[in-house]
Amino acid sequence: MKLAQIQFSPWDKIYYFDPNNLDLAKGDKVVVKTELGIEIGAVAGFIDKSNIKINEAQCDCPYKDKCSEEANGEKEEIKIKPVLRKATKADLEKQASQEKKNESLDYCKKTAVKLELPIKLVDVHFSFDGSRITFAFIADNRIDFRELVKDLVRHFSRTIRLQQIGVRDEAKISGDYGHCGRRLCCQKFLIDLTSITSEMAEIQQCAHRGSERISGICGRLMCCLSYENNGYKDLAKKLPAISTKVNVDGQRGVVVGHHILKQSVDVEFPAENGDKKTVVEVDLNRKK
Repeated sequence: MKLAQIQFSPWDKIYYFDPNNLDLAKGDKVVVKTELGIEIGAVAGFIDKSNIKINEAQCDCPYKDKCSEEANGEKEEIKIKPVLRKATKADLEKQASQEKKNESLDYCKKTAVKLELPIKLVDVHFSFDGSRITFAFIADNRIDFRELVKDLVRHFSRTIRLQQIGVRDEAKISGDYGHCGRRLCCQKFLIDLTSITSEMAEIQQCAHRGSERISGICGRLMCCLSYENNGYKDLAKKLPAISTKVNVDGQRGVVVGHHILKQSVDVEFPAENGDKKTVVEVDLNRKK
């Protein structure tokens, strides 16, 4: 069974809904019913229900995780609500305008400055019925924003929620161009921002270039380091480990370096007749 991946804002999680036999495509706006009311979201993609992990199977409700539980040793069926309909022109016209969002965000920023809160307001989301406003912000530490929420509730007379996001989410919202000269992957097509580790840079032998050259505009390691990571891992398995002793043309040496893409290794041979140790690059695919 295919499920629709729905996102209510660029920085929000992905939630799963039953397409309900509707002819949906990526990018379509749809109307769904959540625990907090009716919402409009965008189709971010599709996924097979069997590929969803139990602890990822949150219900259709934004802002609230609801994982299926285990009962009597058997996994409870994941309850997925259906998409109600494709959003109509009338539905889209009911959404808050960009001007209204900008005004609300500007007021929140000024209030945060007045309260001397060390946060950076990034975006705002209005619920479809207008009863809730969610402000997305970035902060280095935990922030006590109770006074800010009280002020916003008084000003807007609506339910207010502040949601902390990461710098990668901010880049996804603002957009820009990467080192490659193309639009940022996170804004163009990436749905989930997976963890990028220094090990990925090391196995691809680009860590020596320095953090600035392998980091995106968000200041984090570039997402594209994950694209070929598995391929590098598979190629690396074909190479003898560092410090392995090998025979090359009748000489005994030790592997001291790898060239993963070239599928070659650097082999160090001991000194002979007072000469210095020598290091030779050996192609593992060479004809013997």
